[in-house]
Amino acid sequence: MDIRKVKKLIELLESSDVAEIEIKGGEESVRISRASTNLPPPAVAYQPAPISPAAPAAKVEAASTAPITQGNVVQSPMVGTFYRSPSPSSPVFVEVGQHVKVGDVVCIVEAMKMMNQIEADHAGVIEAILVEDGEPVEFDQALITIV
Repeated sequence: MDIRKVKKLIELLESSDVAEIEIKGGEESVRISRASTNLPPPAVAYQPAPISPAAPAAKVEAASTAPITQGNVVQSPMVGTFYRSPSPSSPVFVEVGQHVKVGDVVCIVEAMKMMNQIEADHAGVIEAILVEDGEPVEFDQALITIV
């Protein structure tokens, strides 16, 4: 079977909703399938933790030790992976103490193999970078503060 035909089949599979294709022609056959992204979540046994009177106080204390940010917070517009630079060998977009203007790229959030540049929505100085490079982020999670 011609490799160009196989590549064309792969392209057709990627551009459609078809999960698997199999073609037989004489003695030759090819089967191409895409990994299913609709797998059920693994079963997790849930056991509630014993409730103790000190537990609520611990939660309040943990919340009070969270970093208090002042200024404008750049939030993640999507769930994905946070990156400080466009590639591992490239310099980071911003550092703490660096001046930025509105529209300057401050980081990237990768979602579904798409690199989404996140821009500063306020001008100022980078006060803090709240997420480590390569760390997963949630929707509306604080990424960077600008003062």
